[in-house]
Amino acid sequence: MRIHTIRQRLRDLGAKPIHEQRVLRLWSQALPQDSGRRQLQDFLPQEVREALPLIVAELEGLARLRSQHPGDDGSARLLVELADGQMAESVLLPRDGLCVSTQIGCAVGCVFCMTGKEGLLRQVGSAEIVAQVALARTLRPVRKVVFMGMGEPSHNLDNVLEAIDLLGTVGNIGHKNLVFSTVGDARAFERLPQGRVKPALALSLHSTKANVRAELLPRAPRITPEELVEEGERYARATGYPIQYQWTLLDGINDTEEELEGIVRLLKGKYALMNMIPYNSVPELPYRRPSWEKAAAIARSLHQRGILTKLRNSAGQDVDGGCGQLRARHAGGMGRKVLPIRAETQREQSKP
Repeated sequence: MRIHTIRQRLRDLGAKPIHEQRVLRLWSQALPQDSGRRQLQDFLPQEVREALPLIVAELEGLARLRSQHPGDDGSARLLVELADGQMAESVLLPRDGLCVSTQIGCAVGCVFCMTGKEGLLRQVGSAEIVAQVALARTLRPVRKVVFMGMGEPSHNLDNVLEAIDLLGTVGNIGHKNLVFSTVGDARAFERLPQGRVKPALALSLHSTKANVRAELLPRAPRITPEELVEEGERYARATGYPIQYQWTLLDGINDTEEELEGIVRLLKGKYALMNMIPYNSVPELPYRRPSWEKAAAIARSLHQRGILTKLRNSAGQDVDGGCGQLRARHAGGMGRKVLPIRAETQREQSKP
């Protein structure tokens, strides 16, 4: 379902834009529809009020919590069931963050990621994306949303941009706290600057060598690392947000001194932040993460060479938090212990 479908349904019932905004604001912030200083009978048209319980039930049904898997680092991976029974993943991150999925499966086929193993199954609608945020807000506050879960956001651009627009307005998420992650797509670079809500941008770099990057991201657009950084720098200067470059550290593949030299060559003097993320190992795949000591030495070396670098420990290491793993376990019947969710838990409301 898309957000404009919800808007049109409300309009057909006689809602004005101010009424639409109230319904969408309270839903996206996981607040009851009778919240606020004005009573429903004094504000919403009668037809809207009468239809509201059914509309609310349908909105809540867009994303239901099947299970949650808390990690020792304060994260929690959520298995989310959409209205048609498809399963998506969201991740509650430390410090009030949330990672959401934009597709079921993925067409990019990154060789180190479980999400792309099945290919692309379907797009996630803009309302389903926001519903992941609303669901997460019933569990804890959410003040940052990153579009880095299952899927490539630029391959579902209309839905993702519609969700970003809502979250950056009535959804009460700061624009720079909406982070659009992409492997690099010309359509994204063209359209992101045009929206009234301009998110921060995270670019999946992973290698400074075009041939290695093509092997790691086999169906990504054939854009060279140099071209990717050039596009990122243009967006950074236009928005005033530094570009976050994503680098999944793979032992023996992209953790070499030659790659570090390439990073310095590409990013020196750029408005950029390098996020070094040791690989979240997946038993089904052959890749491994380097030791934490080696990863820390890489981050220190880049800092010393003038590249702002953050070494990030992948959220949910202890609960197989790699993207797509939870959905794969569910589909394959893999048996890791999960926490059952009581029905009343989903109805608890927490203010952002």
